[in-house]
Amino acid sequence: MDRKNSMWALTFAGLLCLFFILTWQGVRFNYDFENFFQQEDPELYFYQEYREVFQNDNDYLLIAIAHNTGVFDSAFLTKSLAFENELKQVDGVVGVVSVLNQKEPIISPFGVNFRPLLDWSSRKSLAASAQKIKKDKQWMGNLIADDSSSLLLLVQNEQMIGKERGDTLYASIESKLQSYNFDAFKTAGKIKAQGAFVNLLQQEFAFFLGFALVGVLFLLWMMYRSWWGVVLPFIIIVTGIFWSLSFLLLTGGELDVMSVMQPPILMVIGLSGMVHVVNHYQMALVASESKDKAIFGAFKTLGLAVFLTALTTSLGFVSLYFTNVPSLMWFGLYTGCGVMFMFLALFSILPFALYHLPPLPSSNREVWANRWNKILTLLFNKITAHRKTISLSFVVITLLAGFLMSQVKTNGYILDNLPKGHSLLEDFQFFDHQYGGSKPLEIQIQVGSAGQDLFDYKVLKEIDKLEDFVRENYNTGFIMSPLTTVKAINKAQNRGNPKAFVLPSALSYKRMGTLVDKMGQSQNIQLWTKDKTIGRLSSKTADNGSLLGKAQHQKLDEFVERNIDKELLEVRLTGTSFLIDKSHELVTYKVFTGLGFAFLLVGIIVGFLFRSWRVSLLVILPNIVPLVWIGCVMYWFGIDFKLSTSIVFAIAFGIAVDDSIHFMTNLRMQMQERHGLLKALFLTYLTTGKAIILTTLILISGFVMLTFSTLEIPWFTGVLVSLSLLFAVLADLLWLPVLLIPFKGVIEEKINRWNSIDRDKQTQLK
Repeated sequence: MDRKNSMWALTFAGLLCLFFILTWQGVRFNYDFENFFQQEDPELYFYQEYREVFQNDNDYLLIAIAHNTGVFDSAFLTKSLAFENELKQVDGVVGVVSVLNQKEPIISPFGVNFRPLLDWSSRKSLAASAQKIKKDKQWMGNLIADDSSSLLLLVQNEQMIGKERGDTLYASIESKLQSYNFDAFKTAGKIKAQGAFVNLLQQEFAFFLGFALVGVLFLLWMMYRSWWGVVLPFIIIVTGIFWSLSFLLLTGGELDVMSVMQPPILMVIGLSGMVHVVNHYQMALVASESKDKAIFGAFKTLGLAVFLTALTTSLGFVSLYFTNVPSLMWFGLYTGCGVMFMFLALFSILPFALYHLPPLPSSNREVWANRWNKILTLLFNKITAHRKTISLSFVVITLLAGFLMSQVKTNGYILDNLPKGHSLLEDFQFFDHQYGGSKPLEIQIQVGSAGQDLFDYKVLKEIDKLEDFVRENYNTGFIMSPLTTVKAINKAQNRGNPKAFVLPSALSYKRMGTLVDKMGQSQNIQLWTKDKTIGRLSSKTADNGSLLGKAQHQKLDEFVERNIDKELLEVRLTGTSFLIDKSHELVTYKVFTGLGFAFLLVGIIVGFLFRSWRVSLLVILPNIVPLVWIGCVMYWFGIDFKLSTSIVFAIAFGIAVDDSIHFMTNLRMQMQERHGLLKALFLTYLTTGKAIILTTLILISGFVMLTFSTLEIPWFTGVLVSLSLLFAVLADLLWLPVLLIPFKGVIEEKINRWNSIDRDKQTQLK
């Protein structure tokens, strides 16, 4: 790029900055739980239809109110009831279920009447109520903790509540909780989790943006020790990040748990590309070339290489689009676009600056160049002398790592992203231990062709079998279903005996008559449709991970297949927890599917450079190494595949493959200068080898920043991508040259043919 074109490029950069400033949308943060569901999934469509009938299964807030001397205290119960009544008046609260408002049916010859389950009007009545409730598993461990230390309020909020509305609602509820001065309280639910996550995202984004910028300044000063060697790259990187963020916001994007990682990622990618160009420029100055010629040569020589590395890095991120998980899809797409914006910032600002700024300080330039040459020459000679040993070592280690990687389990949790010890995580774990769980379990039940409706006695027997299995398989707390109403009636007919909370005999059931309809009208939660053909079996379980969840779901399917009469009852698992468990499993498969596509494109790019499919395959091999080796590291340290770790492979491939592209592009240019393969490899080692090592150190230092995150996804990304970059530089500098040497004849023939074509074209032009 000459001086005139550099001016036009800078003008373009200025106009683009002006456009994004004028169209700035303002930063928006989002944590939508459903962004982690697999899109275009039949199970998702089924759940969306299901919740149209039975409402969303996670639009609730669990509140546990504790009392130091136990909940069966009249003053505490009076205060709790007052709080519950106030809670019902809060805008956004649809209903509250607790032991305080439960009524048990009393069946007499005159019909069905209801009386309060818990009566504390006198000491005697409270003692009697407490004694009765403590013997009843319908309430203990469900609405009252097993040790009677706390009671539960299940607050149903309005459906599909948004983040801002949810924040307001939770703030109102928490304010009321604080004002009542209970001994202790715990809360868990969507409206709390959304707000907590977004607050974390805002903190993480500010932290990473600031940390990334400080890190850039430090690295630049260490490398160049010049004011413009710090300020200019800083301006370019900030410009690239600004363009990327502006584009995201302009197109309706929002910052979430994934996109907060963009600043350090784009920073190190932009800095690494800049190092390649500036390093080539400095080497030309060492060789006594004029400043203008050095700049023009740097951009002419490395323009294609830097563009191809930006493209392959972008493709690595874009491969996440194949996951069909919105949060990952948009992170991959927007980060891929961000990489290209960073390339655009580099090539539109840097040329003009180099032409108009003085060269970097040169006091130690030649000394350091000689040191690098000595080290890389020694390393190259060692590699060529031990080719067989190096190849065998890489093959054996990679095969062993591949075997260990295949043993890595897929296992994820709903609150994976939260740091250990976070108050939100502790609250959810409290409900898992004290109240049977906080993770919703939803099963749709539908009457089969041989049944009349869900209250057909034969159908109820099938539901009873299903409930028993669900209770044992999932270790659930209280289960609600159409059968719950029947059991409650039977219990009422037996003077409230807890042991009678079972499906009655066929004869006893016939005598219930219209009681089912009357009792059904008093239900707090809809459990069946008006025509009584479709219902729900609903409960809560502890979040024990998707691996155990998958095994439990498979056991349920097997039980239904063997023991449930499909002509009487059709059963289908659904719900948000089921979809998240499934996403952990599918995203791993789809990430590697996307990687296959990215590998294919990189192979095509390398094949284009050398016009040889065999060379393409050779270049792909070293780029498999870092992926397989980090899989081995995951096995070694007990890290599972899940949403937060599977994406690392796409990120690692997209960045690690840059070294191979730089190496092969430089090798082709050296061979076009009439050098044989061995000499071209040596010269490439001395030039590109240094840049690869420097950029890898820069990239690793950038990704290490992510390990300071309190969120799981950035932390795993920082650790595993840093390791993959280290493995990549080992594979590219130690194994790639060894792989190419046996194909000396093929590569030289291709390059000579290309050179011959170029000479013929030049002759014709003359």
